[in-house]
Amino acid sequence: QVQLVESGGGLVQAGGSLRLSCAASGRTFSIYAMGWFRQAPGKEREFVATIDWSGGASTYVDSVKGRFTISRDNTKNKVYLQMNTLKPEDTAVYYCAMRLRSGGSVRKGDYNYWGQGTQVTVSS
Repeated sequence: QVQLVESGGGLVQAGGSLRLSCAASGRTFSIYAMGWFRQAPGKEREFVATIDWSGGASTYVDSVKGRFTISRDNTKNKVYLQMNTLKPEDTAVYYCAMRLRSGGSVRKGDYNYWGQGTQVTVSS
């Protein structure tokens, strides 16, 4: 059984930075794509970023391009989301997800396992 555990969320002022981490266990992490999604109150869960198995290819939602960076360390079974220049509209619960394919996807239905989420709150 796959376990994904997010950490690193918190309260930050607008313009600040946070680094989210997601630790994976239970599967061969290094061969699967990973993604980050977020869900704000009253809204659907939305795609944020995805990275392929090797870390060589990544995709971002337009609203975070240039501010967020997804990365992974296959030796540590971890995926990260570095979030800079945070805005109040980035406030949400952030989830990491594992897709049992080598390439990433922007569709949440393509992911097989999900973490419990970590809250990110950006104050204005």
